[in-house]
This record gives sequence, structure tokens and C-alpha cells, in this order.
Amino acid sequence: MSFLQRVARDGITPEVTRPAAEKLLAGDPVHSTWLLEDADGLYCGLWQSTPGTWRTSYSEWEYVYIHSGHSILTDLNGNATDLRAGDSYIIRPGFVGTWQVVETTLKDFVSRG
Repeated sequence: MSFLQRVARDGITPEVTRPAAEKLLAGDPVHSTWLLEDADGLYCGLWQSTPGTWRTSYSEWEYVYIHSGHSILTDLNGNATDLRAGDSYIIRPGFVGTWQVVETTLKDFVSRG
């Protein structure tokens, strides 16, 4: 076992999903997830989505770094946050709102429930 893991998609088959129909608000977003770590409630990898909008709610803590694209997270009070290449954010448990992918977005993520 190596104690270092490069964060890359090379050689990993992604899990491909779509938002649940009851959460989908616009478009037909396709999510690809390259999971690199799944241990003791910690998840780490890369995630990409094509354009669309869906309802989201977080019960976990998540750190994200945006590699490319443009997304907008909007909370229930209408506060919108643009996520663009080079941005990093912490999304805390309890966030409820919408995730809109304007341009296909690729992010690194680390989450813990």
C-alpha cells in the first residue's frame, strides 16, 4: 500500500449518474465521479458534471477545488456563489439550495459525513 495517492482520473473508470428526477430543475446533467478514497467516512476524488440545475442538500462537510468550468450554488435565501476554475470552497452540513452547472465543471472533492 502506498501512503501517497495522486489525484488524477488516469486508469479509473468513473461512476456515471444523473440527479434524481424529483431533484432535477433544468437540463440533463451527467455526473462522472472518479472515487480515489473511501475509508472511515472520508471520500475523495474528482467529479465532473455537464450543464443543468438540480436541488441539493448537504448532510456532510465537503471541500472543493474547481479545475474548470462554471457552476453556481444558490442557497434557500437566494444567495448565489459562482464557482470558477481556481476557486476552492468549504460546503458545510446543512447547506440546502440548488447547484447549477453553467459550463461543464470539474472539481476535486474531499467529503466527510
